[in-house]
Amino acid sequence: MTTAFVLSGGASLGAIQAGMLGALYEREIEPDLIVGTSVGAINGSFIASRPRTPETAAELADVWRGVRRSDVFPLNPLSGLAGFLGRRANLIGDGGLRRLLDAHLQVDRLEDAAVPLHVIATDLFTGLERRLSRGDATAAVLASAAIPGVFAPVEWEQTQLIDGGVSNNAPISHALELGAERVYVLPTGTTCALPEPPRGALAVTLHAMSLLIMRRLIVEIELLAERAELIVLPPPCPLEVQPIDFSRADELIHRGFRDARAHLERCEEEGTTSVPFSMRPHSHRPDADHLPAPSASPRDPARPRPRRLPRRRAPQRPPHPQSGGGEQRQAGPLGDLEPESQIRRVGASEELRKAPGRKQGDDRPHHRQWPQQPSA
Repeated sequence: MTTAFVLSGGASLGAIQAGMLGALYEREIEPDLIVGTSVGAINGSFIASRPRTPETAAELADVWRGVRRSDVFPLNPLSGLAGFLGRRANLIGDGGLRRLLDAHLQVDRLEDAAVPLHVIATDLFTGLERRLSRGDATAAVLASAAIPGVFAPVEWEQTQLIDGGVSNNAPISHALELGAERVYVLPTGTTCALPEPPRGALAVTLHAMSLLIMRRLIVEIELLAERAELIVLPPPCPLEVQPIDFSRADELIHRGFRDARAHLERCEEEGTTSVPFSMRPHSHRPDADHLPAPSASPRDPARPRPRRLPRRRAPQRPPHPQSGGGEQRQAGPLGDLEPESQIRRVGASEELRKAPGRKQGDDRPHHRQWPQQPSA
C-alpha cells in the first residue's frame, strides 16, 4: 500500500510536525512520497533526503529548537517602507530563510530526493495551485513558503509563485493523484486559546492565514475521506502559541509527539477518524457561546465505521552493547516523557497523562523510540 505524508503550512507552528514525525517513525510508519505546502514543504524537504528513522525526526526537532524569529522574519524598516510605498513586492527579504534551506537541504533538485518530494505553490497571476516535482529544490521550497506581501514572489517558468497555502494548504488531492492509498495528514492547527488578539501587522496576517487555510483543510478532508484511508494527526489543543512565535518550539515538538503517539495508539484500537475536533472552529474563551466547547466531540452517525490501522511489529533487535541485555525503553525527544513536571509544563490533558504508555497484559514488542538526547 502506497503511503503518503502530507504536511500543511503554519509558520512557527511547523515545529509541531517534527514531533508528529517522531511518533510516526517510532512506529515504523514511513512515507513512499511526501507532499508539502509552505512550512510543510520546508519540513518535507528536510526528511525527503534523509533516512526514515526516529533519528531524522530528532535532527529536525533540533533544527527547530535553534531557529529564532529574526532568522525567518528579519524586520528591516527600510524594506518595510519600500514595500508599503510599492517599490518592492514584499515587506521582508527571504535571505534568512534561504540561508536556513542552504544549510539543511541535502539535494539541489527536487527529483534527487531519496523519497519522492512534491511541493505546492500558487501561481500569482491565475491563483491556481502548482505542484512542483522537478527543478531547483531551494527555489521550489521558497516559492511554496512565499507568504503574500511578506516575502517576494519567486520566479518560476515564466510566471511568479507565492505561498501554496493560498490555494491548497494540505494538498491531499495531490497525494491521491500521485497514487497514495493511505495518507497521513500532519496539520499544524490554529492558535485556539489566544489570551489576547495578535499584536502587529505580521502577527495578524499569519494568524488570519492560519484560520483561513484550516477551514479549507477541513473541507478537503471531508470531501476526500472516502477515496483513500486518511489518518489526520491532531494538532495540539488548547494552543496559545502564535505562528509568529519561534521561542516555544520545544513545547510544540513535545506536544506534537505526545498527541500523535496517543492518536496512533487509538487508531490501532478503535479505528481511524476523520477530522480531529481540535481542528474544527472552537474557542476556549468563556464568552464564546456561539462555538462548541472544546470538550464536545460530536460524531456523525451517518459516517461509515472507522477502519483500524494495522498493528506494526518492530523487527527483533539485539540488546544494546552497553545495556548488558534485557529490554530497555529509550527516552523521547525531550528526554523522559513520563515525569509529571514535563506534562504540566506543556499543558497536556488528563487523558494524555494516562494514555500513550504500554497497557497491562499487552505483549506487543516495543516500537522504535526517538534517540536518547545527550546530557548537557
